[in-house]
Amino acid sequence: KHFIQLLLLTSLCINTVSAAEQTYTVRGFDVSHHQGKIDWKKISPQQYQFVYLKATEGGDYVDPLFQDNWLEARERGLHVGAYHFYNLCRDAESQSQNFIHTVPIKVNALPPVIDLEYDSTCIEKTTKEQLIKQIKIMHDRLYLHYGKAPIFYTTPNFYALILAGSFTQTPLWIRDYQGQPQLKDRHWSFWQYSRQGKINGINSPV
Repeated sequence: KHFIQLLLLTSLCINTVSAAEQTYTVRGFDVSHHQGKIDWKKISPQQYQFVYLKATEGGDYVDPLFQDNWLEARERGLHVGAYHFYNLCRDAESQSQNFIHTVPIKVNALPPVIDLEYDSTCIEKTTKEQLIKQIKIMHDRLYLHYGKAPIFYTTPNFYALILAGSFTQTPLWIRDYQGQPQLKDRHWSFWQYSRQGKINGINSPV
């Protein structure tokens, strides 16, 4: 029974990936140091038009491969952006400064992304209103510094729990591996449809 369920789930994932690849012509991916050293020369800017790179996390962590990836991806001709993994337990000011000190201002760079994900420990320590206030601080700091409206990366669950009704003009990047995201009150701009992508030049899944 479990074997059959696994096959059905695998089939569902494959079908979702195939549908996404056939439906959308603008495609990209995101990477961090977890993907290891990337051979950017093997990645086709025609097949993948953009990439988002992990830059920072929380108030003091910097991805050790961000600078190398930033320079090499831009040289390859990809549209390049950076994202920050937001720590719900940390203050937004320190997180904003961490990102700003790490990611240079480039006119042709993609807008910054704030990665917002569920963390039961941190969410239990605060209120929705306090979280929204802190997230807005980082949103506004990055908007002011880079001159581009930040994008929120999130899941349907986190959106429904925390973000719904707020930041109505902020573009959304939704992670949903089961199918095309459906939000009751909003349209999304980016859909992360898989974490098992295979790209020539990258040794691990993306």
